Amino acid sequence: MKVLGIVCSPRLHGNTEIMVQAALAKARESGAEIELVTLAGKTITPCDGCLSCHETGECHIKDDMQDIYTKLLEADGIIFGTPVYFWTVTAQAKALIDRTYILAVQRRLRGKVAGVVVALGRTGATSALAVFNSFCIGHKMILVGRAVGFGDEEKGEVKRDKTGMTEAESLGETIVKYIQSHKLPN
Repeated sequence: MKVLGIVCSPRLHGNTEIMVQAALAKARESGAEIELVTLAGKTITPCDGCLSCHETGECHIKDDMQDIYTKLLEADGIIFGTPVYFWTVTAQAKALIDRTYILAVQRRLRGKVAGVVVALGRTGATSALAVFNSFCIGHKMILVGRAVGFGDEEKGEVKRDKTGMTEAESLGETIVKYIQSHKLPN
């Protein structure tokens, strides 16, 4: 069983990554093989809407997303993390979401278990969570939980949010328990 964490923040080692790492640590403790992918520094070109994926079964854009496709397909569970930027997900998160269109066309993420981590200063969690909720519905993924942590400016600030960190840990454990207790078709 493999759980993948994807941090959709442009900053390395920030609050979102801290929360996703906490969720992954608990997933590992619960028996999962884990992997972390951070989008910071990666090139993920926006989808250009060409629809060639309908004909070829592949995205014609060759960038860092190619490796991420493989990781998404290999994972049984996926924890998506985003800070809130302007009351919603980051541009990196949206580019990732849009570029998974090819996987939605083929229903390749169907049945995968998902969770969402959101780090924010004050507002925007509901909007960011709604984006990932729609994403999971579109892919027919099973969204089993979320974690919201307060801390957006100073790296490490989120560690002071005990509730948010506990939610992150619980999310990692919940994903593993769900995978273990349900024999899900891909």
